[in-house]
Amino acid sequence: MPVRTEANPPVRIIAVIDDDLRVLESLQNLLASYRYKAETYSSADLFLASGGLTQSNCIIADVEMRQMTGLELLQHLRGMHCEIPVIIVTGKPSAHGEAFYLDKGANGFFRKPIDGQALVTLIDNLLS
Repeated sequence: MPVRTEANPPVRIIAVIDDDLRVLESLQNLLASYRYKAETYSSADLFLASGGLTQSNCIIADVEMRQMTGLELLQHLRGMHCEIPVIIVTGKPSAHGEAFYLDKGANGFFRKPIDGQALVTLIDNLLS
């Protein structure tokens, strides 16, 4: 049986859910540079239908998406008593800020453009 060393850490999978393909690619590249594997989805419905939930260690979800929004996905997961960390992101002005999403069960909130270092630091803390 192989032994895990620091040179061979376990793969951590981050589900990135956003209907903007540029955001998906950007976050996938950012996370890969920190040795995370990003699985990208253009909608929350595709994420749930794919079985991605069972493989993911953390979720990054956009608020404004067609069909199921990031907030609806968060509420769905918390309603199932799923404790996977969820980070909400948005690029649109909103009356709701970080406190609102944290109160709904999110583990973090970022406005676009996302501070990549702050995002990775949060993910590191959530998964340690």
